This record gives sequence, C-alpha cells and structure tokens, in this order.
Amino acid sequence: MIPDTHYILTLSCKDVRGIVASVTGFLAENFGFIIESAQFGDASTGQFFLRIEFTVETPGPSEDVLKKRFHEQVGARFAMHWQIIGKEVKSRVLVMVSKYGHCLNDLLYRHSTGQLAIEIPAIVSNHRDWEHVANWHDIPFYHLPVSSSCGSRSESTGSKMTELDPAQPLRVSQDDSKAEQETKILEVIERHKIDVVVLARYMQILSEKMCRQLQGRAINIHHSFLPSFKGAKPYEQAFDRGVKLIGATAHYVTMDLDEGPIIEQEVSRVDHTHQPDDLAAIGRDIECSVLARALKYHTEHRVLLNGHKTVVFR
Repeated sequence: MIPDTHYILTLSCKDVRGIVASVTGFLAENFGFIIESAQFGDASTGQFFLRIEFTVETPGPSEDVLKKRFHEQVGARFAMHWQIIGKEVKSRVLVMVSKYGHCLNDLLYRHSTGQLAIEIPAIVSNHRDWEHVANWHDIPFYHLPVSSSCGSRSESTGSKMTELDPAQPLRVSQDDSKAEQETKILEVIERHKIDVVVLARYMQILSEKMCRQLQGRAINIHHSFLPSFKGAKPYEQAFDRGVKLIGATAHYVTMDLDEGPIIEQEVSRVDHTHQPDDLAAIGRDIECSVLARALKYHTEHRVLLNGHKTVVFR
C-alpha cells in the first residue's frame, strides 16, 4: 500500500468571504484529508492567514499537479501568497556564532535528539572557539573573520577557514572587509542550499545588502530587558538599574537593527538578590529556549509575516 503524502499549506491574502470554503473544498476534491488547521483574520490590516496540514490519499494528484491546480482554482482567484510544502522535507539551517556558544550548543543538542526536525549542514563563525564542537558533531565549520577595522563587535583569530571542497576552497584572511566576508557567507549558503540562517549570538551587524538577501529567512536572538539595555555589559547595566524582569527576543533580521518582526519572546522574574552573573545565567537559558522555539515555528511553517509583525500558529 502506498502511504499518503503529507503536506503543509500556508497562505495569506485579503480577507474576503469564501476563502476557507474554497480551500477546504479544493482539498476534498483532490483527495485531501485535513489533519490540522489554524486561521486568523487581522481586522486592523484586513489580511487573512491560514495554515493547514493535510494528507493526499492514494490515488490523489502528485505534488506538482496539486500546486498547479491550487494556483489555477484558488490561489489566483484570491490573489494569495501561498506555498505547499512536503511536511517530511527538513529545512537546511546555517548556524552562525561568535564567542558565546550556549545557543549553538542548545540547537545542536535539540537537533541530535530530534526535538528540532532540521538539517544543519554548516556552521559559520568569525572565531574558532566552537570549531571543536562542530567537529564533534561532524558538521563543516567555516571560520570567516572580519578585520577589526570593519565594524566587528569582537576580534578574530585570523586563521583560515576549514575547506569543505578541497577542489574549490573558500579562503578568508584577517584583512578581509565585511563585504568580502559576507560574500563568502553567501557562497556557503549557496553551496549547502541553506533555507534559513540562525544568528545564534553572532556578534556582527549584517549589512543592508545581506539583510535584503536573507529577508524572511534569517532569525536573530538578543537579550530584551525591561527596560532594554544596549551596548556593552547589558547584564551589569540591568543590575545597576535593579530590573525585576529580564528576557529575550527572537525576530527576523531586517535592515533596522534588532527591530525585525518578532517571532517569540520570554521573560523571567528576578530580584535584588540576583548578581550580574546570575542575571547572565538566567538570560542564557531564556535565549536558548526562545531561539529554539522560534526556529521550530519557522521550520514547521507556522510563522507568516504580517507587515512589521508576525502571525504564529503554535
């Protein structure tokens, strides 16, 4: 017996009458069986969002035929932004990291235990601190430093990066500019057919060009205190102000630094007994869990962009 094919349909369009009926009717006519469905109509923007998990029973249409029919019969009619993706297809994730490795280690653990159904074909860093971790997980590691005169938030070791393909090596020198370094990152993304980039405490500001290239497929994590403290030593600043809540935010990367559409957030209560090191430890735990959830939502196609906001079907 041929197993049913499992798909995820996501869409957004202007909110008008008949969308759900048209979509579910289409699936029924094409041997579709709905497993999970979530929808949201945003009254403030007039936009409609829908996510459906479904199977296509034998002898239903192939994926290509299904997509063609959906476009002709439903998508074009409602001017939808939509996609149909096989649920079993794992997103290919590039993890970028600098000197703080807690988020990287957490993602690798969740990946190895199956908590995150993803592939991690490569790790990029402007330092060599976590190369041994990449080697232990048998993941290609690319060391791509940036000259300290190019706006780096941290210093690099100046070593060349690991070569994935000896016949076509990618090399980087200590004197590379940010533009040259980002060109090499894009080569890594192309080489490994990357679907989503995760900045797991990658302490470099991406250029506007890089942000445009990765629009909607790059996720960043950063501390988000109430009030927020920017710059060096945020936990010390928070301690000096006597904050009662600390937290973290995962968001899509945009040209507006740390202001992209938010995917996930979390806070934790603290008090006067917590020292800066305590705040940092709590913050690291929050950053790990928030980033992991954001990546899970994204790779399960549960996040839809809604202007400067997101719709997240948990």
